[in-house]
Amino acid sequence: MALVGVQENGNGEMGFSGIPLGTKNKYRRMDSELPEASDDASHHHHQEGRSKNTRKYVFACAVFASLNSVLLGYDVGVMSGAIIFIQEDLKITEVQEEVLVGILSIVSLFGSLAGGRTSDVIGRKWTMALAAVVFQAGAAVMTLAHSFEVLMIGRLLAGIGIGFGVMIAPVYIVEISPTVARGALTSFPEIFINLGILLGYVSNYMFSGLPAHINWRIMLGVGILPSVFIGLALFVIPESPRWLVMQNRVDEARLVLLKTNEDEREVEERLAEIQLAAGNPNVDKSEEKAVWRELLSPSPSLRRMLVTGFGIQCFQQITGIDATVYYSPEIFKEAGVKGNSNLLAATVAVGVTKTVFILVAISCIDKLGRKPLLYVSTIGMTICLFSLGISLSLLGKGQIGVALSILSVCGNVAFFSVGIGPVCWVLTSEIFPLRLRAQAAALGAVGNRVCSGLVAMSFLSVSNAITVAGTFFTFSAISALSVLFVYKLVPETKGKSLEQIELLFQNEHGWQGSEVELEDVEHLVQKEMTG
Repeated sequence: MALVGVQENGNGEMGFSGIPLGTKNKYRRMDSELPEASDDASHHHHQEGRSKNTRKYVFACAVFASLNSVLLGYDVGVMSGAIIFIQEDLKITEVQEEVLVGILSIVSLFGSLAGGRTSDVIGRKWTMALAAVVFQAGAAVMTLAHSFEVLMIGRLLAGIGIGFGVMIAPVYIVEISPTVARGALTSFPEIFINLGILLGYVSNYMFSGLPAHINWRIMLGVGILPSVFIGLALFVIPESPRWLVMQNRVDEARLVLLKTNEDEREVEERLAEIQLAAGNPNVDKSEEKAVWRELLSPSPSLRRMLVTGFGIQCFQQITGIDATVYYSPEIFKEAGVKGNSNLLAATVAVGVTKTVFILVAISCIDKLGRKPLLYVSTIGMTICLFSLGISLSLLGKGQIGVALSILSVCGNVAFFSVGIGPVCWVLTSEIFPLRLRAQAAALGAVGNRVCSGLVAMSFLSVSNAITVAGTFFTFSAISALSVLFVYKLVPETKGKSLEQIELLFQNEHGWQGSEVELEDVEHLVQKEMTG
């Protein structure tokens, strides 16, 4: 390293550089003249490293929390093919087939309802563990079942486990995620549902060549494997900081926020917001309004949240996505596809499409926003469902009819995955106040599961009454209504903190579809915190 000046000679003589060297002038290294610049660079490097580690940590938490969703997806996908061989082996009727397929969604609502309360008592993290254990028990019973009745018992257990899982994963992820990435991360459960569906379809195709009394058991038994990884995940993921604040464990909440937020200065601000949203911890619990009483007798702002959250959950299912996924082999058979292997191969194409397009949604949800994706999704689904009805009713079973039917089904699941599939869960998890979030999200999940069950349990009967084509024309009409619902009653929540979104719903004009600037909402937050 070069030196400025030379050794002082004690007489104030000039050094080689022309700088007078006296008793107060010592050797100085060139880099010592820029201590601030050096410190800034070091700080920037440290911040960059911290930022990268934080992103990796939050990503890992979201992935592990979403593993329960693989269970739901796998069950939906695998049952569409396994039911063919269950019919062969156990000789069940068409009505029993509908009940077996649809009962999981109906029963899962009890898991979702219990999950809201359970997650408030034992925490978000251990509710995920409970979900995995209950599902494992159900999957084991189904795998070993030798009658329709035993199969139903396993199905009931699996349904309760899935109910816990689908309710808690989005709530947990939305509570640990930084605002800038919340939409993408909260969409992870939907990615894993789609991945599970694809794995179910692939499992059907792989094991379909085995004898009928063995293949469906292996198909259902493979569903136990994701639960093992969930057990390992519990050693990695932290508890939700918002739940910790509700338990007055503020120091633990701060430590979690430090791990999940890139900017240390924001941690205290975020913690203060959470504490404000959670309410005064010193207030006697007996004086607080019971959560369910508040949900059943809501204030105007909470009523708006419930209409938006519950409505979008119901529309996600009553547009027929589960009918398309569960009964895709029957739909393709109606279109003219022949042979079990060809039917199952066509369903794999549906699974691949559904999984690929969910990745598109993940990359866009925090850039474009929730509402634009909902528009693209609901309008696209309306067109595809209508074209499927046209194909099945007018084009017969020729090559053109088969091609258009497969294209319409793939298009429908693609548009579903781009918007209403993931955005539905993101919205439901982020719009409710902290003190009500788990229970309200559970209520939304109940609406979702009830609608899913009704569609799955009635599709074959309704199709027999008004034809398969008529059923999809009906789904198309409902999908058109969902476009109007999004326009009128779903606000944009992109880029807003959870606490800012809560204030957004206090403004009726802001709720009814119009944009509220982030600065306006931030002003309201400041006013609330200082008032």
